[in-house]
Amino acid sequence: MANPYDKNQAISAKEASKIVPRAEFRVFGKDIIKSVQEHMWQCKATLFAARVMPAETYFLSRNTNDANVKVRDGLLDIKTKVGETPEGYEIFQPRGKFQFPVKKEELEEILSHLKVSMKLDEDSYSLEEFIEMARKTNELSVVQVEKKRFGFSVNGVICEYAKVWFNGAMVETACCESENYENMKAATTALGISELPNTNYLKAAKKVLGML
Repeated sequence: MANPYDKNQAISAKEASKIVPRAEFRVFGKDIIKSVQEHMWQCKATLFAARVMPAETYFLSRNTNDANVKVRDGLLDIKTKVGETPEGYEIFQPRGKFQFPVKKEELEEILSHLKVSMKLDEDSYSLEEFIEMARKTNELSVVQVEKKRFGFSVNGVICEYAKVWFNGAMVETACCESENYENMKAATTALGISELPNTNYLKAAKKVLGML
């Protein structure tokens, strides 16, 4: 099982397309962490990592909730929603992790997933240039995100609880994700979060920022 806490490495769109997408179930709210901690000891969770993440930059589109585009560890990282399981768990397919300066063709593909039209005159763009362009259009919002994450697993399903700050506003979250979709329901039930609304990072950030 790959460790989601490993540092990012650049991945081409072609390489990303070969990755088996994980289903994800994520919840946000108050007192999430306390509740999950109480449940995880009872279900014999296996701890494997805790990490204060470097600040990330998310690009939120007013036109879609299906494209997760962010800068993490200096890479422009994108994954897109490709479906849902019968239980409603969202399936996101990685689309690549690109080094800056990002090539025009790569940025055009990313903007198409965001459903945003933006004139690109240069052959490549730095992070600062992309952020500046994003802030000039009313179709995108640029959000600074900080995370303090605690990772563990339940019967082979990757899980975490975390504190997340969207432009300084803190919320609590917990999630389960796996390529083995059948084990997801047991894990979410064991952690006591299965009846809460499934809310991905994009929707949570938009709610905090008043975009929903």
